Amino acid sequence: MLGIYKAVKISEHVYWVGAVDWTIRDFHGYTTKRGSSYNAYLIMADKITLIDTVKSPFRQELLSRIASVTDPKNIDYIISNHSEMDHSGCLAEVIQEVSPEKVFASTMGAKTLKEHFSIDQEIIALKDGSELSLGNVTLKFMETRMLHWPDSMFSYLKEDALLFSQDAFGMHLASMERFADEVDDAVLDYEAATYYANILLPYSALVLSLLDKVSKSGLDISIIAPDHGPVWRKDLGRMLGLYKKWAQQKPTNKAVVLYHTMWHSTELMARAIEEGLFAGGARVKVMSMGAFHRSDVAYEILDAGALIAGSSTLNNNMLPAMADVLTYLKGLKPRDLLGAAFGSYGWSGESASHIHDILASMKVDLVSEPVKAKYVPDDDILKTCYALGKTVAEKLQEVAIHE
Repeated sequence: MLGIYKAVKISEHVYWVGAVDWTIRDFHGYTTKRGSSYNAYLIMADKITLIDTVKSPFRQELLSRIASVTDPKNIDYIISNHSEMDHSGCLAEVIQEVSPEKVFASTMGAKTLKEHFSIDQEIIALKDGSELSLGNVTLKFMETRMLHWPDSMFSYLKEDALLFSQDAFGMHLASMERFADEVDDAVLDYEAATYYANILLPYSALVLSLLDKVSKSGLDISIIAPDHGPVWRKDLGRMLGLYKKWAQQKPTNKAVVLYHTMWHSTELMARAIEEGLFAGGARVKVMSMGAFHRSDVAYEILDAGALIAGSSTLNNNMLPAMADVLTYLKGLKPRDLLGAAFGSYGWSGESASHIHDILASMKVDLVSEPVKAKYVPDDDILKTCYALGKTVAEKLQEVAIHE
């Protein structure tokens, strides 16, 4: 095994020594349709340093890639930028095998790793702004708390102008291409946006603060090496600009109509709302939870200005798939959305009201009371749905003008 996998050089002193996971399709509720990678990096300095490890089942792949450059036992330092299991899963075992001189993490990371694992070796806490000499090169550290765990940290290699950005600027993408400029732009855009929407969206205010902090730090960054997906070595401003755009969450004239239906009555209402939105000049994405996953919805919400959600009623409540996606979206905390609720029912009509309440708790600006149809919507109900869509579209246009 130790002779199969090879490291990839990404800068003068740094090699990628991570692992590619082609089969993962679920990442704590987020569908990873193209798999993922767990990126670890080896700095070949006077003090040979490993940045992060990989998910536990991929330990031998990590060690094999390291061995293609140097004997793993030559590693002097290990630095953990993020203690989540996909980056630290085999850390305790690697420490035991390698016996590094020192192990480092952020202040919170030093605590978290001890809570995760039985690690006898001291984990040295690195404070925000501190530096670590590796002999011929120097690392500088920046705490990035809650992006997206309390222990998260950036490491910056001065001599290579390389930022190890842990979960920021990454994506879930299994690929043998190690650099972003080797991957199709459409794939990069989709996977980067999907990653942001499903992982970092709740922390958007902190993302804006971090971007400002990095901008004012004076760091010369030529390469961004995240913990998932390809390494960025070209057009870094484009990715930084996208993060700023996503974090600002400025409303657009796009509306997402989200629904789940039992006997197609709620679907008929959704399609009438769709027609009204289009007639009012909005861009529309209609998503049935029988066809889409919750992480697809998060991606579409990232650049939307409105969320209109509906469900049939089952056992005095909404259909389970709608409860699932709304709970997920509530946790992601999208901002500045217009919206409304709708739904059909037979002998009770709670679903639309429940959705209305959830949207209100998400601070969605609700433009009407819930629209309800008993059994099959008649022409009057469908006209009401159409009018609802048109009203939302007109309000979106007003928002766009003010922006």
